[in-house]
Amino acid sequence: MVRIRLRRMGAKKSPYYRIVVTDKRSPRDGRFIEAIGTYDPHTQPETVTLELARAAHWLSQGAQPSEGTVRLLRRANLIDDAGKPVPFVAAEGSPA
Repeated sequence: MVRIRLRRMGAKKSPYYRIVVTDKRSPRDGRFIEAIGTYDPHTQPETVTLELARAAHWLSQGAQPSEGTVRLLRRANLIDDAGKPVPFVAAEGSPA
């Protein structure tokens, strides 16, 4: 099973996360299939960069988001309140 989850980066007591698509069985900071974004909880407000088209692609292929990434994907309007993927429509002029 494929999961979308956070991979911890950064220094001790100063975490920085990459949003990655990985096999469920691989370790938290182990191998991954594709990096689709970043998340920095130390900035005000929290900084999230996400490749929306790639995240929507993986969700459509059946990738299951972890608890932490559900919150981030919900903010990006890729997941509804019930936890189901929302069809992604690229905005005009964006390269998706």
